[in-house]
Amino acid sequence: MVLVLCVFTACHRTPPEQQIRHASDSAAVAARANDTSGVLAVVGDDFTSNNGELDRRGLRQLLALRALRQDRTGVLVGPVSFERKGDRIIAKFNLVLTGGKPGDLLPDQSAIYAMVTAWRREDGEWVCYNAAWAR
Repeated sequence: MVLVLCVFTACHRTPPEQQIRHASDSAAVAARANDTSGVLAVVGDDFTSNNGELDRRGLRQLLALRALRQDRTGVLVGPVSFERKGDRIIAKFNLVLTGGKPGDLLPDQSAIYAMVTAWRREDGEWVCYNAAWAR
């Protein structure tokens, strides 16, 4: 019985794509809540974006500024497509940011970004080490 249970649990590993989707969703929830550490939990120490325009330190500062301003930007992650590159995975999706005043029925501003993120495993967890986006 123990052997059957071990075989079943070994076959029931969560696929990497699902783990990355979960990490992306967790970061989006953290961003909505202005939880800087929650967003940075899925970002590698050597994170860069848009050809070096923003690194992990810059991302932390941007998120801290949003939290200080009590920003209420909505964050929606669209369907994600995945592409394996050896032991790394590229995830592509649309990110919708919405803004408005609390209590407004519809946002007064919105923007859609095409996102390309690169992920690798570190200490058993998938982390984003690069991101690029275009409006």
